[in-house]
Amino acid sequence: MTTLYTAEALATGGGRDGHVRTGDGILDLDLAVPEGMGGKGGAANPELLFAAGYSACFHGALQAVARAEKAQLGDSSVGAKVSIGPNGEGGFLLSVKLEVVIPDLPHDEAQALADKAHQVCPYSNATRGNIEVEVTVVDD
Repeated sequence: MTTLYTAEALATGGGRDGHVRTGDGILDLDLAVPEGMGGKGGAANPELLFAAGYSACFHGALQAVARAEKAQLGDSSVGAKVSIGPNGEGGFLLSVKLEVVIPDLPHDEAQALADKAHQVCPYSNATRGNIEVEVTVVDD
């Protein structure tokens, strides 16, 4: 692979109850276990960061696919819901639901673009076959 960019981050402290900082200092966050997992909540957590990254990356892939097909996305958006749960073997699994909104296109055309974006998005390619990812076009 030809590397175009490398992001660096360092986690310290208590892992999910610790701190994370990127090498360039742009992100510098305390972390907390979410209340739903028995923690105090009130701070970022790995699932929130993954959801933010995946939604932004997928939206970029959607825009690239639309440009290539000369489709107008209008005021589009992509929401990501990242869930975590036990895998039954003492560990945990993630799942992702991506909700794509393209209000200016018919549903079938919007879903076709979203499906194509799912084939080119780096996050989708990294997770394919590893975790369940559902891509759905929804009305805004």
